[in-house]
Amino acid sequence: MTEQQGGRAVPVRIPAATDSDFYEPPFALPEPPRPRVVVKADLLPSLSAFSFISLLGVPVAFAWSLLAPGERKVVNSKGELVSLPWESYHRYDALAVFLLIGLGVGLLTGFGMWLLRRRRGPVMMIATGLGSAAAAALAIQLSGLFAGWWYPVPGSLQIGDVLVQAPALTLWWAVLAQPTTALLAYGVATAWNGTDDLGRRFDR
Repeated sequence: MTEQQGGRAVPVRIPAATDSDFYEPPFALPEPPRPRVVVKADLLPSLSAFSFISLLGVPVAFAWSLLAPGERKVVNSKGELVSLPWESYHRYDALAVFLLIGLGVGLLTGFGMWLLRRRRGPVMMIATGLGSAAAAALAIQLSGLFAGWWYPVPGSLQIGDVLVQAPALTLWWAVLAQPTTALLAYGVATAWNGTDDLGRRFDR
């Protein structure tokens, strides 16, 4: 800022503003408490969720035994079972069916556990992943049992006989599909929520 003095403009120094020049509220607003991770209260519900999710392996195995294709084989001159042309591809079809079922069940499990608003948090997320892995492992163990119901083995075989052999799961990494999808679904829902406590306080 300048002012006229003797016909010349002389600069005028303006003092810097201090904190007292601004309005100070009569009281300070308290900061909202930062939510903490709940562990102890969620242990028992998470254990119950783990047990329930792991039992999903039973219907998964049953559904797979109905949908997975069998493999047609013929008895050769040596009395051995030999796959017919192109029938060996059904082994990969059976694996693909199991993976698709696992992906679907894992997706529903992850979002289903997220709906338990009062128990949202890392403890429930870990229980969801471990329970889904246990369910997939149980499904692999029971898959052969259920498949044997629909593909019985005849008592005697002769050369040239054709039978349909039950599908089988032999790759252990198939158990990763269900827990991976469950954790992904829970994680996406967590990231989408955006609140500090994941909305737990609204479930009262």
